[in-house]
Amino acid sequence: MLFNKILKIGLIATCILFIVFQVLGMDIYAAAARAISVLFFVAIYTVSVKNKRMYFYLFLISFGIGEIINYSSYFSTIDYSTQPDYFYFAANFFYIFSYILLILNMLQGVNLKEVALRFWPHILVLIVLDIFCVQMVTDTAKNALSYHSYYLLELTYNGIIMALLTVAMVNYMYKNTEKSMNLLLGTIFIFFSEVIQTAYFYISDIRMLNVLCSLFLVFAFLFFYLQSQIISDDNPSIGQNATTV
Repeated sequence: MLFNKILKIGLIATCILFIVFQVLGMDIYAAAARAISVLFFVAIYTVSVKNKRMYFYLFLISFGIGEIINYSSYFSTIDYSTQPDYFYFAANFFYIFSYILLILNMLQGVNLKEVALRFWPHILVLIVLDIFCVQMVTDTAKNALSYHSYYLLELTYNGIIMALLTVAMVNYMYKNTEKSMNLLLGTIFIFFSEVIQTAYFYISDIRMLNVLCSLFLVFAFLFFYLQSQIISDDNPSIGQNATTV
């Protein structure tokens, strides 16, 4: 248990350093602290959770790989004016893959047929909003993207983020448990973090936007941590349809 406490202290310390470095504009150190924070999270989940959820575990690992690649990009000698940013594509691939794994994690224990019958009006509205938001956010960055492949990647990335938010909302409506609520809150903070990051990259370079983006990401993983400590996701009101995720 002492090792677990040390890991938690390390996680808190690196999260604080992450925010501090962002405030000070020390991006390379912030990227390092962010990557180490995720690795601490993976280690804590590995040590403290006995009945691990495979998709959630793989989500953490994949996200961590994306963070390592993102940090490594600061040491790249690639001339981005003449060739694509391979670190950008590799990191975003792992981020997209990690969010897909998180979606699969939420869908475990969900009766899709029952969800479609009970919540089809909600799902329809959410899909319409998803399409609108994805198009609006991606078009915001369109003029700043030098290759069509960048635009397609951004479109895919934003689509997955909105799909993640939709699934998290449906998952909560279906299960209505503390675990599903924490997953929803974590996903909401992920969503706002990504939107603010897009604004920072492509609209305004105000430092506070990047700080808010980082702060929301920390909150997202805080709620992901809280849900990981809850073993059961059972809700008596939905009977046998509710299982652990």
